[in-house]
Amino acid sequence: IRLESRGPVLFRQPRHGFNHSTIEVLKFRSMYTEMSDVAAKQVVTRNDPRVTKIGRFIRRASIDELPQLFNVLRGDLSLVGPRPHAVDALSSQHEKFSQIVDGYSARHRLPPGITGWAQINGWRGEIDAAEKLEARFEHDLYYIENWSLWLDFRILLRTPLSLLNSQGAY
Repeated sequence: IRLESRGPVLFRQPRHGFNHSTIEVLKFRSMYTEMSDVAAKQVVTRNDPRVTKIGRFIRRASIDELPQLFNVLRGDLSLVGPRPHAVDALSSQHEKFSQIVDGYSARHRLPPGITGWAQINGWRGEIDAAEKLEARFEHDLYYIENWSLWLDFRILLRTPLSLLNSQGAY
């Protein structure tokens, strides 16, 4: 990361945590430092000029998420749960997620996780259509309403295989 661009290796971003708390999530930095968007006001898109070459690879393979294991050790994240979205995240159409999905905040009823039901079912990456966020939300609600240790175990087992499908992750 440092060979390609100056700046810190880790990127810190405020995200939604459990019960509407705000947590600081760690990631490997995948963008040029001067173009990083801590507030997530601009969605990362295919061929985004802000993303470094190594950043494209680590994002596609979800390697940029590995520092979140420190968030798990701190108690901010679980291994499995709804993925934490950036506090001020916007869709590609510059809409707040809470404006797209009625009841969006219901996904904060469980601690967020590094991986989740939505991710292993292909709902990761850019939110360029309301239907994509709605599908993520439905999968998150399914997970919350059907939570069990067995479901967490299934998600953890399926996560590595789901990473082979990097469609939408850039």
